[in-house]
Amino acid sequence: MLPLPPSSPDDIGRIAFLGTPSIAVPTLQAIIDADYDVALVVSGADKRRGRGKETSPTPVKALALEYDIATSANVDDLLAVHESDPIDLAVVVAFGQIIRTNVLMQIPMINLHFSALPRWRGAAPVERAILEGDNATAIDVITVAEGLDEGDIWAELPWPISPDATLLETWNDMAHAGAQLIVGTMQAGFTNPRAQTGDPVYAKKIQNHDLRLDWTKTAVELHRLIRIGNAWTEYDGQRFKIHDATVEPESNLTAGEIGDLVAGTGDGGLRLVTVQPAGKPRMDAEAWVHGAQPNGQFFDTESTCDERS
Repeated sequence: MLPLPPSSPDDIGRIAFLGTPSIAVPTLQAIIDADYDVALVVSGADKRRGRGKETSPTPVKALALEYDIATSANVDDLLAVHESDPIDLAVVVAFGQIIRTNVLMQIPMINLHFSALPRWRGAAPVERAILEGDNATAIDVITVAEGLDEGDIWAELPWPISPDATLLETWNDMAHAGAQLIVGTMQAGFTNPRAQTGDPVYAKKIQNHDLRLDWTKTAVELHRLIRIGNAWTEYDGQRFKIHDATVEPESNLTAGEIGDLVAGTGDGGLRLVTVQPAGKPRMDAEAWVHGAQPNGQFFDTESTCDERS
């Protein structure tokens, strides 16, 4: 049986934190601000993030370094720290790595998950909620279990999804609210968890081919995809990204047809706002239309580009 997090807030002293991207930063910052003793931060390995050879730390590691907190890219280092001076609780947010059973068996772990479990277990819960048109989700604090996002729920905060909010906007708002939910739960102690109920739905990681616009779908569906970020199609045989658009309910254009600033879909149209032709930076759609003169042409409905690029 996996160890449970402390029921009394007085028993939560030494903390470990496991997280990698910017969405995890607000929780680490909130834990630091609440004066918990963060003994170790485990994050992804440093990566080359530009054209040069120099590497840079993950957002979570960068924050830890600001506070002179020990860091590691190896989950097993938690055990060495725990053996020398026990860790009372490990907090996991968007870590992106498998935590092996031998670690779970020794250190109580909780996870901040951005969905109303058991709906959208897995890597991309917010993305999948937006794509499916969910108008609400939740932020859950759960036990880290051996199965994927199967742990009991300690706290839950219902969360509306705006029909126009982008993924980044939604992430940012949920990350800050989730940070306060984690700290509030720690300060109250971990009592009375509830098991997840209902049929699980899994949120598979978004792949590049998932972001390709299929113009035979409705304008509402395509708008959801654009809100995720990096949605793409083809124009004149080359990759063409659409970063921002609005739904045009009434349109006589056929699927993929371009008429001024509007592109036809299977139902309605999309009014282009911000686009990115191949080899160029993002630009205002009006500027692109003025230069490219695409009226009467089509965004391709079948891909000939390499979808992995």
